[in-house]
Order: sequence, then structure tokens, then C-alpha cells
Amino acid sequence: MLSTMTESTGIDPEDSKIITLARSARARNGVPEGAAVRDETGRTYVAGTVELDSLKLSALRTAVAMAVASGARSLEAAAVVTAADAPADADRAAVRDLGGPDTPVLLAAPDGTLKSTIPAGP
Repeated sequence: MLSTMTESTGIDPEDSKIITLARSARARNGVPEGAAVRDETGRTYVAGTVELDSLKLSALRTAVAMAVASGARSLEAAAVVTAADAPADADRAAVRDLGGPDTPVLLAAPDGTLKSTIPAGP
């Protein structure tokens, strides 16, 4: 996908979109994290933290699972909106499993500010 940065944020518009989607999921559902992933066709999958007695999944692992269940073959990027300082290793592993080690994982604060971008890799 062709990358063009926005002048105001320095973030690719498609990456900004998945951060916004992740932030919306977090706010709408009142959960600790929101996440969104973009597959190889440009489709997006959005999720929040899952906290059931029998099932606990982070928002990012849930978004990856949704992409896989929908037939995605790879990921271009992933975003998680959280108060945490870094994405969990298990979250990066899920992104890596579908997208490969170079897939960028964008970590954003609850206000949507990009804190860091790290590869899903080891």
C-alpha cells in the first residue's frame, strides 16, 4: 500500500484510521483496550477487550482472531489503544503469526496520540 504521511500528525492516513477505529471501540464498549487491524486487502477488523468468566482476550488478539475468522491471509498493520506502556508479547505474537515479524504494531494512548510503532517480530 502506498504510504503518504499527513503533515499534521506524521502518521500515514490508513494508520491513523485504524487508531481512530481502535479508540472508538475502546470508548464505545467501556473496555481497557481497543484494537484494529488492517489485512492485505485493506479491510479492517475492530475489537475491544473480552472479559468473560470462561474467555479472556486482549483487544488486539480479538481483532486478529476476527481477521482470521473472516479469511484474512495477512496483516498490513495493527493498532492498539491502551493506557499500557507497551503491547503485550502475546499480542505481538498474534500479529506476527498472521502478518509476519515486520508488521507494524501502533501503540496509542487513550486520547489517540501515537506513543510508538514497533514491529511484531521477535
